[in-house]
Formats: sequence, C-alpha cells, structure tokens
Amino acid sequence: MKTYSKKTTQNAWAMYDWANSVYSLVISSAIFPIYYEASTKSSEMINGELVSSNMVEFMGREFVNTALIGYAGAVGFVIVSLLMPMFSGVADYLGRKRFFLRLFSTIGALGCIGLYFFDASTTNGLQGTIVVYAIALIGFWLSLVFYNSYLPEIAPREEQDKLSAKGFSFGYVGSVILLSTILALYLGGGMDIKLGFVMTGIWWLGFTQWSLFVLPAGESKKFTSTAVLSKGFRELKHVWKVVKSTVRLKRYTRAFFVYSMGVQTVMLVAAYFAAKEIDWPDDDSKTKGLIISILLIQLIAIPGAYVMSNMSAKMGNVKALIIVNVFWVILCIGAILIHTPNEFYVMAAFVGFVMGGIQSLSRSTFSKFIPEVRDTASYFSFYDVSEKIGLAIGLFMFAYLEEVGTMNSGVSETALSGMRLSIVSLVVFFVVGIILLLRVPKEEVAISVEV
Repeated sequence: MKTYSKKTTQNAWAMYDWANSVYSLVISSAIFPIYYEASTKSSEMINGELVSSNMVEFMGREFVNTALIGYAGAVGFVIVSLLMPMFSGVADYLGRKRFFLRLFSTIGALGCIGLYFFDASTTNGLQGTIVVYAIALIGFWLSLVFYNSYLPEIAPREEQDKLSAKGFSFGYVGSVILLSTILALYLGGGMDIKLGFVMTGIWWLGFTQWSLFVLPAGESKKFTSTAVLSKGFRELKHVWKVVKSTVRLKRYTRAFFVYSMGVQTVMLVAAYFAAKEIDWPDDDSKTKGLIISILLIQLIAIPGAYVMSNMSAKMGNVKALIIVNVFWVILCIGAILIHTPNEFYVMAAFVGFVMGGIQSLSRSTFSKFIPEVRDTASYFSFYDVSEKIGLAIGLFMFAYLEEVGTMNSGVSETALSGMRLSIVSLVVFFVVGIILLLRVPKEEVAISVEV
C-alpha cells in the first residue's frame, strides 16, 4: 500500500473541508432556503384579492412551510446525536475510517443531488424534498465524525491548530467559489436554481476523491461487535462523570449547551427569516439580497473570530463569551424590529462578526477547561453531541413558536407574528446562557466524585 508524505496527507485532509463546506453554504444557508421558501408559498384569489399562504401539507398534517423544515432539521440532528457516538467507536476500533468517510460523504452528496428530482411545490414532491434534505444533513454531519478523527493521526499536537485552520480556510474559499458560480449562472444565464443542488453534490463527491485516495484506511484494533457499537456511549458516560466532578467545566458546559441553541439555530434559519419577514421590492431583489447577505456573513465571520480571540486573551474566555452573548441578545431584539433590506444587511454584518467569534471561542474555551488527558477525542465527542442535541431543541422551539405566532396572527400583522415570535426563544437562550456563564468560576474547583 502506497503511503504519502505528511504534507500531502495533511493537504488531502484539508481538501475534504473544501469538498464538504459547499453543503453548509449552498444547502443549509443560501440556495436551498431561497428555493424552498419560494416553492412552498402559494397564492389564491379570495374575494377578488390575491392572498398568499405559507401553509403546506406533510404526512396528512398542515405546517407552516419554514416550521416544517425546522422540524425536519431537529429530527435529523436527533438521529445524528444518537448515531455519532456509535460511529465514533467504529472509527477507533474497526480501522475503516476511510470506508465510512466515503460512505457518509457519498450519502450526503447524493442527498444534495436528490433535491433536484423533487418539486417542493407539490405534496408528494415536498415529502421527497424533506426526506432527501434530512438524508443530506445526516450524511454531512456523520462524515465529519471520521474526518475529524483523522486529525490527531496525521498531525502532532503542536500542528493540529494550524492544520484545522487550514481546513477551515479551504472550506471557506471552496464554498464561496461554488456559491458565486451558481449565483452567476442563475442570475446571468437563467440556469434552473435546482441545478445548484446537483452542482453541490458533484463538487462534494468529486473533490472528496482526492482525500479518500490519500488518507490512510486506519489501523484496526482487537474488538468485539458489542465493544465497537458501545464504545462511544461508554466514553460519553465517562466524560459526563468527569464533567460533573469539576465545577468550572460543569457550569461552562451547561452554559454552552443553552446559548449554542441560539447560535446554531440562527445559522440555519437566517435565510428563511429574511425571505419571509423582510419587505423586499420583488422576488428578484429578494434572491440577490439573500445571497449577498449570506456572503457578507461569511466574509465578516473570519475577522470576527480574530477579534474575539484577541479580546479573550485580554479579559479571559468567559468574560469575552458573556460580552458576545450580550451582543447576541441585542441583535435578536433588533431582528424583531427590522423590516427593510438595508436594515437586514446591517444586521447580517453584525451577525457574521459575532458568529465566527462565538463558535471559535466556545470550542477553545471547552478545550482549555477539560482535564489534561491523552484521549481528548471523547471529550470533543461529548461537546459535539451536546451541540447537536441543543441544536435539535433550538430548531424545534423556533419552528413551534413560528407556528404559534402564525396561527395567532390571523389577518392582522403584529410585532410578534410568525418568525418574530420565534426570535423570543433565541433571546431566552442567550439570556439564560449569560446567567450561567456568570456562575463559571475563574479557577477549577474539584468535587469528590468517583470517575
């Protein structure tokens, strides 16, 4: 079996970020939300007046269209949370990381391509759209289990931060290139927007092949089938005992679990909010405006992470996180009040600035607070599972409150109708997160708990 130099292997690893990040930008944040919102909105003449509706039928029940996609995402993340620990054990023991990386990246990419074949404007087409959307989501997040597990194998500890950042930069550049290409072909050449889903899947699948060709298959260990399937859950149980035995880590983890519900939910619903709640002049302006705002968020997220890093170095991680959570509260309250495209662009710029910062700072804070142990992977598996469960709860609450707000609004438009009511849940997440962060001690305090 041919082996490659460390540099070649590391570049091939980072290339998977280039390959898969197009899913996050095109499907989660930009093109699919625009298509879905437009396709699932209907109009009919009532008493001589054209009335639009956002209600859709799915599995025999009526939903608000964007609430339905929120519920689908919540279910998808619950499935990911349940499967992630099991496949973490497989990654460690079975010695077939590359096989499972290929499997789940292929599932995710085919899910993206599959979106092309369903028309979300029809009842049957909507059901197919929701199913393949969930399949793409599950494939993406489970592929990351195996992708991330390569990092300690291909880079020494002192190089891991740099290599991780390299992957992030690869992903940012690649996703922006594809999104810009889709935008140019759609706006300039009249391309069917659904072809963007096919381009996303082909990009993801095609560029992944270099990573799969170079990355090692993995080294198998002695195992039993029961050990493979349960290892990840046993590790999570052990980490939970350790977390409960230390005051600072326990309190920080609780705070992170709560405020990350808000952060991650914003990332997934921002485009839907802008499409429904902002007063765009026409559909063409809406499409251009949404994509420009998503690109704006991407551009500002990187300097935002850098500024937050410097701020944490001067005042400490927890104080910096408290400040950025306060900023999130202000942004959420502001989102309830905005209506015009220019107001949304300003909001998007601020969201991008704090989004990159809070994500990078949250992970580095957790890394600093965990005990000095050799096997940090189990701790970050715990971190990831906590984040995904929080995201499932956040999406569900946002979707539920949107439905409540829509049903209660009737024919009158109130300040807290539709998605604007849902934003209240985000405010609560961030406020509770601030309260919990204020309770995190400066120094670690141990508790006598057997681990």
